[in-house]
Amino acid sequence: MTDMKRVLIYGGKTGWIGGLMAELVKKEGLELFLGEARIENRESVAKELDDVKPTHVLMAAGITGRPNIDWCEDNKPATIRTNVIGTLNVADLTNERGIHCTVYATGCIFKYDEAHPLGSGIGFKEEDYPNFAESFYSETKGYMEQMLKCYPHCLILRVRMPISDDLFHRNFVTKIAKYERVVNIPNSMTVLTEMLPASLAMAKKGLTGVYNFTNPGVISHNEVLDLYKKYIDPSYTYKNFTVEEQAKVIKAGRSNNELDTTKLMADMPDGVVINDIKTAVELCFQRMKVNLEEMGWLPDNLPAEFKRA
Repeated sequence: MTDMKRVLIYGGKTGWIGGLMAELVKKEGLELFLGEARIENRESVAKELDDVKPTHVLMAAGITGRPNIDWCEDNKPATIRTNVIGTLNVADLTNERGIHCTVYATGCIFKYDEAHPLGSGIGFKEEDYPNFAESFYSETKGYMEQMLKCYPHCLILRVRMPISDDLFHRNFVTKIAKYERVVNIPNSMTVLTEMLPASLAMAKKGLTGVYNFTNPGVISHNEVLDLYKKYIDPSYTYKNFTVEEQAKVIKAGRSNNELDTTKLMADMPDGVVINDIKTAVELCFQRMKVNLEEMGWLPDNLPAEFKRA
């Protein structure tokens, strides 16, 4: 196992998770390099790897679409170019050079089924085959994981519905807080403040293979929004609708599932604290409140986009 000294991040310049990882790498006092190459350009990535000579690569580049994954339905070649060709380029080229590569992937490749019923507490495990392809985004991610598993140096992290302690537009909280209506389904989710440091510790330890990368347990949309109302905006209101009603206003289906975190917690390096999802989300909102107060958004200056008409 190579000691972590020089870290190259793809998606570190403009990406959300990549940018957060860059901050963590800097805090650790490690040499940090932000990828310049377009990942779909194999020759550029190869040259960059040979020039930088990283000990570790963090692969956080990818397309999720703006404002959401519905974009991928209308832009399939562009989605493939980045999420499939680009990701495979990085995995393959790092493998050729014996460089550990952490891929921030997705757990939105499953849906509740007869073997994993809603509310049962039976989560999908790392070896389970994807059963959700109702969005092109998830479809590409599902077959990508099967290919990435073939690379022995790759750590593949199934992130789901990521939550941060701010109101950044990619934050799951920000997304659902702006919707007029939401479904109310318990899901596995990833609180980034806790989980991203864990990913760096896992890479340092040299872990490889697939991991369900969520806080243990599930939390529902309503539970998240009730905490938003408690800590951020007491005047906030929301309405629910069914999955069937939701389907009429979105182009692509949405994944709802519970992931089993037994393997993750068993292999987690010493000293890393990961709370259950309900505790983690409540702590996240407590931090968010402080952060928004410091920004001047609270108590009564939230941007209009967060206010109900």
